Amino acid sequence: MDHRLDAMQRCHPHYVKVSRISGIITDGTILLTAIAYSILALLFEWTWIPVWIALGLLAFSTWLNWMIPAFIYRQFGFKISEEELELRSGWIWLRDTIVPMTRIQHVELERGPLLRKYGLAKIKVVTAATTHVILALELEEARI
Repeated sequence: MDHRLDAMQRCHPHYVKVSRISGIITDGTILLTAIAYSILALLFEWTWIPVWIALGLLAFSTWLNWMIPAFIYRQFGFKISEEELELRSGWIWLRDTIVPMTRIQHVELERGPLLRKYGLAKIKVVTAATTHVILALELEEARI
């Protein structure tokens, strides 16, 4: 366990589930495309190389969609105070970001269909230089 994240807030645990479901939808799209191409390849005697490439990408994507969300959940933390927003992430390259409240231009609350289903929201904190994202918080906590 990374002790630098012990005193920080974490995203909601449902973030992992929402991210995996989103990945499954993406993988389903890749699979349907591969099936459609396979049918066309049978009918028109096209090469099967794109199908094998798509299936390889599908296997790799499925593995990533299973592993990465849990890893991101464990390695991301944030702390909000009156003076600043502190974000911590990373494993090999550790990223500690401190954003003074005076530098924040606006805050966006984003809720896609999957986040709404689980009562979550994504927070985007916009500064002049970049946008910082807090991946998934309960809606009531995000509105505060």
